[in-house]
Amino acid sequence: MISFAQEAPRNFLFLGGDDPEDHAALLQREDIEGAQVVYNWRGLEPSEGEYDFAAIERDLATLEAFDRELFVQLQDRFFLPQARWLPDYLLEEEIYAGGLARQADTAGEGPDGSGWVAMQWQPALRARFQALLDALAERFDGRIAGINLPETSTDLDLDNPPPGFSCDSYFAATMENLAHARQAFAASPVVQYVNFWPCEWDNDHDYMGRIFAMAEERQIGLGGPDIVPHRRAQEKNSYPFFNAYRERLPLVAMAVQQPTLTYIDPQTGEPFTRAAITAYAQDHLGVDVIFWTIEAPWLQENGSQ
Repeated sequence: MISFAQEAPRNFLFLGGDDPEDHAALLQREDIEGAQVVYNWRGLEPSEGEYDFAAIERDLATLEAFDRELFVQLQDRFFLPQARWLPDYLLEEEIYAGGLARQADTAGEGPDGSGWVAMQWQPALRARFQALLDALAERFDGRIAGINLPETSTDLDLDNPPPGFSCDSYFAATMENLAHARQAFAASPVVQYVNFWPCEWDNDHDYMGRIFAMAEERQIGLGGPDIVPHRRAQEKNSYPFFNAYRERLPLVAMAVQQPTLTYIDPQTGEPFTRAAITAYAQDHLGVDVIFWTIEAPWLQENGSQ
């Protein structure tokens, strides 16, 4: 398996769905080792069992030309009302129960909600997701720096849940997909983003405890979409476990995405600095890889874009 062991976290760029070629100058900086790119399910499987990995191949070739690495984020949940990026057959065939569940309108996006999440708790849909993982592993295992599955947090209306949903079934589906990904990828690391669970606060369902225990046992990486030092919500959910397991997991990979930049350091009254984020990530969370948004001030100040 590809190793990420080192004293200081490695720096990757978080590109979202951008073409790495558009960020060539940043990628060729000596302090950047690669890029994390997000690929949605629909783009990778345009029709049932027919896969299109041209985008990953293109991005991998671009990064290899720069002597950089690619981390793949496989996306099955989306944060805009119009983003319904599953293959049509999953949305249309009755066996998949609609494919997507609407997330609650916490962002004030209107009657269509703030986004969607794939109904992984539906066994038929979950089987198709696992088939996609198998196909990706067959093509890219050992060629990519790693693959991560998206965050465990989701904003479903628990008072009016979608068909077949329960908090336990959601948790069980996540654990099953993660175990399947780990089995499929023998060489490239697998990382599950874990931040919050539906129904859980402060590990009161032992969801957080169980996924960290499984990750240690099966040597699976964990991570998350936000590094925010000492933030209470995270300190009541995933952060204490990252701290406790910081010498026990094969890989911890976490992101500093654009919203992270808006948080204020209470000690300074200013946004958290790169140094403060990196120190907390390394010393408290045991982070091996940080995926930095290209909007991070230290990248904009010291690089060209």
